[in-house]
Amino acid sequence: MRWALVGLIVAVAAVIALWPRGGEDTASDARIQSGERQVPAQLRADAALAPCPRPATGATGAGPLAGITLTCLADGAPVDLAAALAGKPVLLNLWAYWCGPCAEELPFLQQFAARAGDAVTVLTVHSDSDEIKALLRLTGLEVHLPGVFDAQAKVRSAVGAPAVLPISVLVRPDGSLAQVVVRTFTGVDDIADTVAAALGVRT
Repeated sequence: MRWALVGLIVAVAAVIALWPRGGEDTASDARIQSGERQVPAQLRADAALAPCPRPATGATGAGPLAGITLTCLADGAPVDLAAALAGKPVLLNLWAYWCGPCAEELPFLQQFAARAGDAVTVLTVHSDSDEIKALLRLTGLEVHLPGVFDAQAKVRSAVGAPAVLPISVLVRPDGSLAQVVVRTFTGVDDIADTVAAALGVRT
């Protein structure tokens, strides 16, 4: 009889532990499991990232990036990637917070972006599901480049890049793909030479 009672208590406790909680908590759990977490405004402010590029009036964009909308790391707003990048040569850098070579390369990209000015758009693409860790990593590296959050690796899939990081994607002003660079840049001159060869822009 005593063991039967103990078994009943254990069963009731298990049911209580598994019982669905309020709708808000359940929705929150689902967001966390899917990699989606609310990003504190202060975290975005601390990262102090440059604003993401925005489409010119009437721009629609073309090429493999057409139809991809991602989240801007600076403010959480949606970015129509192809439309926002249309009309200028582009260097997209695919990276993740856990990638060591990416951390070495990102400061070089920031220096290149300063050197290139308006001649080339440099945009980072965090290719992982943790946006908060991306912002923390950029804050620690003091890298303030504009960037987007690509939890589902849509850019990598669209350009046919392998599942490795870092990757740099060079895009022509018309949206067509010029080159996919599957290696880590060794410095600012290396980036400049690669961009000049693929896009014809010397900086």
